[in-house]
Amino acid sequence: MGISGFEPSFLTGVNAIRQAHGSSLAALTDRRLTGFALVRFVEDGDWFADCPVVLAFDGIQVEVCHWKFDELSIGWDTIDTAATITGWEWSEFTPQWSHEDESLEPFVGRELREVTLLEWRPAEHDLAAGTVAVEFVFAGGCLRIVNGLDENRIEVDAPHRGYVRHRLGR
Repeated sequence: MGISGFEPSFLTGVNAIRQAHGSSLAALTDRRLTGFALVRFVEDGDWFADCPVVLAFDGIQVEVCHWKFDELSIGWDTIDTAATITGWEWSEFTPQWSHEDESLEPFVGRELREVTLLEWRPAEHDLAAGTVAVEFVFAGGCLRIVNGLDENRIEVDAPHRGYVRHRLGR
């Protein structure tokens, strides 16, 4: 993707993700969201949802990226969002880091109360069953980065009842 520092390590399943990242995610509790970054195309401003969503919490950066139907990579302090994204000379689009997003902006400055892994287990079987979303619970609202079936999706409303919650404790 040409993103400086991005070396994803994709995991599948809530147990693998919890084992690898549960304690680090839980340690974000009580920190404030101080910033974020998404990749957008210069030409039209559209979000390139295949790229990681980067959230900064008082000096700790978490990088969340969904891939395929069930894989999730969580990185820590590796991506340089000030660096130019390279390797797109072949494309008619130019990706760049953006620090603007109407879904994320309301959470900046808020204290994180809890982090939860959400496992998609709907009543009816579907292709996305078993995918894992990361939910950040703030005073006054929740922010989730979910699998949009081979890309990231950001949700800020109440989670669908098809999710099973896996709270992360410190």
